[in-house]
Amino acid sequence: MPGGMLVRGDGDDNNLHHNHETAATSSAGPMTKIDVAYGSAQHQLFVPSHSTVGELKKQIAEQTGLEPEKQRVLFRGKEKEDDVHLSSAGMKDKSKILVLENPTSKVKKVEEMENIEEMVEESIARKESKVEEIKETEEMSKAFAAVARVRKEVDKLSERVAAIEVAVNSGTKIAAEEFDVSAELLMRELLKLDGIEAEGEAKLQRKAEVGVVRRVQGFHETLDKLKARNSNPFHDSNKAASVTTKWETFDSGMGSSTAPPPQPMSSSTKVTEEWEKFD
Repeated sequence: MPGGMLVRGDGDDNNLHHNHETAATSSAGPMTKIDVAYGSAQHQLFVPSHSTVGELKKQIAEQTGLEPEKQRVLFRGKEKEDDVHLSSAGMKDKSKILVLENPTSKVKKVEEMENIEEMVEESIARKESKVEEIKETEEMSKAFAAVARVRKEVDKLSERVAAIEVAVNSGTKIAAEEFDVSAELLMRELLKLDGIEAEGEAKLQRKAEVGVVRRVQGFHETLDKLKARNSNPFHDSNKAASVTTKWETFDSGMGSSTAPPPQPMSSSTKVTEEWEKFD
């Protein structure tokens, strides 16, 4: 009965079962049984008859897990608005409704998934970028170290060339192989410098080592000149002229480069003595 009183007719077990279902919530007023189809699932809901579609959606959410704002409730092929009462919508006891997921919610879900995918891709890209930066940094470090080694070796070879120059200038005879070996060692360092693989700042650093290249070229020129002088000590005409001037100065006793007039020599003994004095 509407007042909550149970009335049983003789032999009417079905009415008893129905009254048990409605009695549990009879304090809320008359109850309406709604059959809900959502996907492949079927649900039965008991809601107060004065409920709105929006309130019905809340109970549907408890059964299906689909949030109310994402639901579309269709009754007799038409979607019902949230503020419409069940009775106004024509829903009665044992009415059947179809629940669909709102397309806009699907779009939002897709957008959320896309956003998640973008975030994952960005994270992967950042990691890859970091790996590339680390790799590039390692390559740059190797390139810088290689350039520094070449510079250090050229510094050592410059000392070798300087020692050869001192020896040649002092009149010491140097083996010809010494010049060739020194030139070969210098050329090897140039090849090492040219073979350094580098990108970015390291590549610029390698190009900046043009000073090393010029130094090596200068050492090659110096070695060629020293080699020529070593094989022919009097090849340098300037030095020969200087020696001549000294001899002339010694003979004349003056600071003039003009040769003195020949002096008469009384005996070979006097010539010998003058040579000994010069020696």
